[in-house]
Amino acid sequence: MTDHDSVPSFAVMGHPNEGKSSVVSTLAEDDSVRVTPTPGETTECRSFPVIIDGREIIRFVDTPGFQAPKKTLVWMKSYKGTGDQIVSAFCEANKNNPIFSEEHKLFTPISRGAGIIYVVDCSRPLRRNDKTEMEIFRMTGLPRMAVINCKTHEDQYLSVWKNELLKHFNTIRIFNALNASYAQRIDLLESLKGIDPDLQFPLESVITAFKKDWERRNDESAEIICHMLCRCIEYRVSKILTDSSKMQSAEKNQMETTYKNKIEKIEKTSHTQIKKQFKHNIFNYELPPQSILHEDLFSTRTWQVLGLTPGQLAAAGAFAGGIMGAVLDKAAAGLTFGLFTAIGGAVGAGSAFFGAEHMAHISVVGQKIGGTKLTVGPNKNIQFLYVLLDRALIYYSHVINWAHGRRDNPDNLSGDLKHTRTKMGFSSSLTTSQKKICSVFFKSVRSKDPVRKEKSRRALMNIIKTILDDISSSEHRHI
Repeated sequence: MTDHDSVPSFAVMGHPNEGKSSVVSTLAEDDSVRVTPTPGETTECRSFPVIIDGREIIRFVDTPGFQAPKKTLVWMKSYKGTGDQIVSAFCEANKNNPIFSEEHKLFTPISRGAGIIYVVDCSRPLRRNDKTEMEIFRMTGLPRMAVINCKTHEDQYLSVWKNELLKHFNTIRIFNALNASYAQRIDLLESLKGIDPDLQFPLESVITAFKKDWERRNDESAEIICHMLCRCIEYRVSKILTDSSKMQSAEKNQMETTYKNKIEKIEKTSHTQIKKQFKHNIFNYELPPQSILHEDLFSTRTWQVLGLTPGQLAAAGAFAGGIMGAVLDKAAAGLTFGLFTAIGGAVGAGSAFFGAEHMAHISVVGQKIGGTKLTVGPNKNIQFLYVLLDRALIYYSHVINWAHGRRDNPDNLSGDLKHTRTKMGFSSSLTTSQKKICSVFFKSVRSKDPVRKEKSRRALMNIIKTILDDISSSEHRHI
């Protein structure tokens, strides 16, 4: 706790190139922290506050690494003052001493009341300098936690590190700053409460604020996804041709391309909005190489892997009733085509058996005046809703599990999906009642009844929010 305000502050300290900056970046959810594999890149202390609702609730300080730990320990052992003043005395005595220039920088935050988070890398053996640094922190008498940052899968030295750290620190945690999820960050904050009784109340408030903020982000993400689904399901491209002889295949293909491009743009915009909800602002987030999201939205493989199974889809089509063709355009003279409605109802229950080729219904309606109206969309296949929903949920899963301290490409988490035909999206696990709500939404979204439309939208929002909360709590890694 700083001595000049009530905001908990923690200095992230340790040897150069142990992952201190990655830990700061991930805990603060700040991708502006400079993270590099080059040792000694952090040369000055820099504070990274966490702001929620316009208020700073906690701060993490990135510090340079030790440069003269042995000489620092010698100085501290020769110190004759009171133990609780040893850090302040060191800083005052050595503020102009070039031998301790780096140590003066890294001790300054803790001299002002910051707690200590000491970061070590267990992929390498324990060295004499490490023991020296641990003894220095023990002599400060300040609240301190040791974080074992597993930067690689090599952990043969883990037990040696644990045994040594237990001699010098109040609490020890294993924390991979490159893969830490939201739940793991909260867990680490919970552990920080144990290093000092005075930190328990302020950190409890911090954790509560984090959880409320995460809930708000999930609410916003659910709203973004629902809005995207509404726009995509409603969207259509129309063109009036004064001469029916001009309705060549090229004209239809051009309109279908326009339709697809617009849908893809709507989807991409929603994904970008979700990414911003979770403070990924600077780096261009890259999807895991095997992710199904690399596939085109309208590709056959996308529709094989995502959405409902044929049996589920048939049931969903039955829920939806004869809506598939009911939205066909009427002629200018008010003519209706009941035949199209009947055919559309059948297609709605079975078109996904044929992949993405039936994603948009092209209708040609003879108009009494003004020639012929050519229309692509709105989409009549309910599988379209489930594929879009799956892709949004998978993107969300990727984003929340991309730690801010990470700068390399994501892992290949789920193997090769190149030839799979197994349904691997979230929608195939929906309950019967949830699928019914999706069907009602699909039918209502183009309704002229605003009350009915809003009611179905809110019901779908609740389903999406439930799934997002489940993904968050289960640390779900998806395709």
